[in-house]
Amino acid sequence: MGYLVLLVCVLVVLSMSIGSFVVVDGIGANWGTQASHQLPPDKVVRMLRENGIQKVKLFDADYGALRALRNTGIEIMVGIPNEMLATLASSPKAAEKWVSKNVTAHLGGNGANIRYVAVGNEPFLETYNGSFLQTTFPALRNIQIALTKAGHSSQVKVTCPSNADVYESLTSNPSGGNFRAAIQNYMLQIVKFLNDNGAPFTVNIYPFISLYTDSNFPIEYAFFDGNSSPIIDNGASYNNMFDANYDTLVWALKKNGFPDMPIIVGEVGWPTDGDRNANSMLAQRFNQGFMSHIAGGKGTPMRNGPIDVYMFSLIDEDEKSIQPGNFERHWGIFTYDGLPKYALNLGTTNSGVLVPARNVQYLERKWCVMKPSASLDDPQVAQSVSYACGLADCTSLGYGTSCGSLDERGNVSYAFNSYYQKNNQLDTACKFPGLSMTTKTDPSVGSCRFGLMIQPYYAGAGRTFGCIQKRWSFLSAAIVILLTIL
Repeated sequence: MGYLVLLVCVLVVLSMSIGSFVVVDGIGANWGTQASHQLPPDKVVRMLRENGIQKVKLFDADYGALRALRNTGIEIMVGIPNEMLATLASSPKAAEKWVSKNVTAHLGGNGANIRYVAVGNEPFLETYNGSFLQTTFPALRNIQIALTKAGHSSQVKVTCPSNADVYESLTSNPSGGNFRAAIQNYMLQIVKFLNDNGAPFTVNIYPFISLYTDSNFPIEYAFFDGNSSPIIDNGASYNNMFDANYDTLVWALKKNGFPDMPIIVGEVGWPTDGDRNANSMLAQRFNQGFMSHIAGGKGTPMRNGPIDVYMFSLIDEDEKSIQPGNFERHWGIFTYDGLPKYALNLGTTNSGVLVPARNVQYLERKWCVMKPSASLDDPQVAQSVSYACGLADCTSLGYGTSCGSLDERGNVSYAFNSYYQKNNQLDTACKFPGLSMTTKTDPSVGSCRFGLMIQPYYAGAGRTFGCIQKRWSFLSAAIVILLTIL
């Protein structure tokens, strides 16, 4: 009997230690591919499965990713980039061809479990200045017609991921929520269409962006610790921004006649670099707090039940646009090479920890740094650093970043190495005139990691690293010659 009591106690302690393990309802992740060196799709899919991630959202319909996802059971949302909306809006035939190539070809008994087609990505974002207002709904409609014609409409639903800026609250409370006046007619047209076709409304919610854009934003309100001053709205208490933002959408839908419309949170997360508030500590605090917050499926004050959500994002992407901010390349819960950035319990595995990518192949252990004999006063330094950063990734440099404590020589070395690694360690990529050298001593220091690039993955058979390396060698040599002349 004593052993039985002990066993029960152990099981209780284990259940408490792994937190939300048995109660998180199908966490999803965004898998972006805007990276110079992508992990092979089969390794990413294995990483998804070993971390218990049951849903994945793509930003396109990459053949390699969809092929790797076949016969896994992982639910998939494929994406249509905004740049394709005009073509799909104007041509039903183009929509049919897209569905045939990117949906029909991957379905079947042992095929990919495609459940959604995301038509556009935040097409009504205010910073786009209305560029996609006229094409989003027609493209959405044509894709739906094509899915129906192909016999997929019962399994595959359309949706249109929107930024949270498509709605607003004039009272600053969730109950004041409605769609932004300038686009309300467009939004209601889309919402009605989605509702008529049994499709969900997809929204991206980012407390970090609010903190980044508003110096007066109360930082504690971004997290889930209950340390912020609550907002009381019609008897409901909100002590975090996520719930308040989500319920602002719920109110907007309710006011316009869609009180029960399903909602998917297409993106939510926190970056780890590129800004003083983007670091592993705050990212861990936000993401773990969020996972604990949604555990148990209690929902929000206005919408009870599990929240359908995709974390943003799975892996860092070093070629994303940094127009919104340097943090854009650092949203991943894993680094570019599939290493966990911090402790995070997704509530989906027995271990309660993130499982890294397996058998990742790296380039040779060598780095490009500034020569000890080189002078910072050399007029070539500024030009070379600018060139390297312009073609590689220096978003980890600057105030409050992971490499913000480097001295001037360290900054130069970081820039050189970033360019060198991105160009597959070609000899010509570490020939900044009289300034650079290669070393086999890792120059990483403290929180600043000097990257060591992974072996490049090229989709499709027949494209070998060797032949592409020769092509890059020629191009890099030409670039270095031009640099020397300039």
